[in-house]
Amino acid sequence: MRRPGLFVGVLVFAALVYITLNSLRSEGPGSRGVPEGEPLPPFAVPLALSSLDGDANVDPERACAVRGPRVLNSCELAERGPVVVAFFAARSERCDEQVDVLDDLLARFPRVGFAAVAIRGDRDDLRKLVRRRGWRLPVGYDRDGAVANRYAVAVCPTITFAERGGRVIATALGPQKAREIVDRMREAGA
Repeated sequence: MRRPGLFVGVLVFAALVYITLNSLRSEGPGSRGVPEGEPLPPFAVPLALSSLDGDANVDPERACAVRGPRVLNSCELAERGPVVVAFFAARSERCDEQVDVLDDLLARFPRVGFAAVAIRGDRDDLRKLVRRRGWRLPVGYDRDGAVANRYAVAVCPTITFAERGGRVIATALGPQKAREIVDRMREAGA
């Protein structure tokens, strides 16, 4: 008597083992953020409170040239000094509180390029959130999630730290206390 169920079970198990081993060997960014030592992936996004409408520009050859008072540009941030960029979803209180922490540090560290990037969501809701919380740091709007994909964001919040010039020194996943952020900023040259 043959057992087709056993044969199918063995095939499924073999497929799962293959997928697991292949995932472990993968050299993709996964969901750990930009690897330490790599350059910040360039991007330009509309500022949440601006009238500029459009998707993110993540073209490595062109994004750095997209500048202006209505744009959050990663290259421009890195030219000024160390960079701290938080990625968040606008409907998460935990993530909103993380942006509050960064905004509170803004005045103490004027040489640091603080920014936050809201991933997808409703822009009008984002604008209301920025105004209600009184954030002074620039908040970009990643309407299509292209920047979040380039930065391998999977956890809210994800914070990328880079030194002047844009070399990434660390990525923090999940909520961070102010002192943890300050320690990483100092590693970046703040």
